[in-house]
Amino acid sequence: MSADLTPREARRVFLHAQSLSRARPRRKPRAQDATSYLERQGIVQLDTVNVLARAHYLPLYSRLGPYDTATADHEWWGHADGHAAEAFEHWGHEASVMPHDLLPAMHHRMRSRSTWKARTRDQLERETPGLIAAVRAAVEAEGPVVAADLAHLGPEGKRRGSWWDHNHVKVALEYLFITGEVAASRARHFARTYDSTERAWGLPRASVGDWGLSRADAQQQLFDRALGACGVGTVKDLTDHFRLPYAARPAGDGKDASAGGQAWAESAVERGLATWVSVDGWDAPALMAHDAQDPGMARASTLLSPFDPVCWFRPRLQRMFGVDYRIEIYTPAAKRVFGYYCLPLLVGDQIVARLDLKADRKTRTLLVQAAWHETGKAPGARRLSPATVAQAASKELATMARWLELDTVTVVGRGDLAPQLVDETGDLGGS
Repeated sequence: MSADLTPREARRVFLHAQSLSRARPRRKPRAQDATSYLERQGIVQLDTVNVLARAHYLPLYSRLGPYDTATADHEWWGHADGHAAEAFEHWGHEASVMPHDLLPAMHHRMRSRSTWKARTRDQLERETPGLIAAVRAAVEAEGPVVAADLAHLGPEGKRRGSWWDHNHVKVALEYLFITGEVAASRARHFARTYDSTERAWGLPRASVGDWGLSRADAQQQLFDRALGACGVGTVKDLTDHFRLPYAARPAGDGKDASAGGQAWAESAVERGLATWVSVDGWDAPALMAHDAQDPGMARASTLLSPFDPVCWFRPRLQRMFGVDYRIEIYTPAAKRVFGYYCLPLLVGDQIVARLDLKADRKTRTLLVQAAWHETGKAPGARRLSPATVAQAASKELATMARWLELDTVTVVGRGDLAPQLVDETGDLGGS
């Protein structure tokens, strides 16, 4: 592989780092696979949307195929006590699960200044003096608990304001979670639980513990971790992985100082972790991890979640794959272009289609509410034939239905791929 990469080489390096360059393993997925994936990526994004499957389950499915989601629950959240030795939950790339060894790197975020933190604390103290301290004490004494267990500590009714109209106790719990004063995990049905940091992490709470890295060291470590997870990318690509600030900034205006992405990139190069490369057609230099590999060929065929790391950063998706993608679950129905919950279909090193899917659990049916050929083309790639795309989509829909324990696949929607899928999926009943 040359020092200067073609678009296809860069794409393959990225997919390989994302564990998406090879076909899914034929062996049965193991519990360790969930831990290995989390260690490699450093993060799994969470979301409550369950129209198909919980968002955090889908990246593992994309890489492993049908697997028992209970294994991920156990590895990431534990069982009866609601804790796992390998992972913790905090705000990494949005709400996320992260490997336990990144806790020191997240300490600075827990302690950082923000307008939301100050406003929330001040408003709670003004409306319900002493509630924050009372809630923290109750969590430490009684945890793990859910918000309803502590509802008696606050006033009746919901708090009107910027925090989604939650009641005061829930807002206090979320404030304590964001500031590292309590730890969060998940109970059955994805309900968030809260417990003391001593029980959950084996560490004192963030305001009294000295277990964190300095801000500078923490941000560098997160950048380095993103480099390994992505293999290759521009500085903006890499800072997005953990939502690090791209530009350097001095302290002020309620924000903390940051060295910025360029400084972290130069440090990674100086320490031998990466090298600068140019990629044909990219308007910014790229950083490539020293252990990055070009597998020579990409063989995966899979549906990707809107919350998959591949899909997180729209400029990278456009640059690498020629795809302009935006999740439309937050878009009013009349303004949606492709559908409520569209999943990109990856075939080899190309994204060739997007499918709007819904699991109708009452009828045990996987509904294809829309199916579209991707109009964009990955730079340097030869477009796949419509028949090849339809066949790949049909096979993947059958695999998805089997994983979700659905009996049939039914194409009910619109899109230029839908007519071909009707023909391809005619024999998928009972899949």
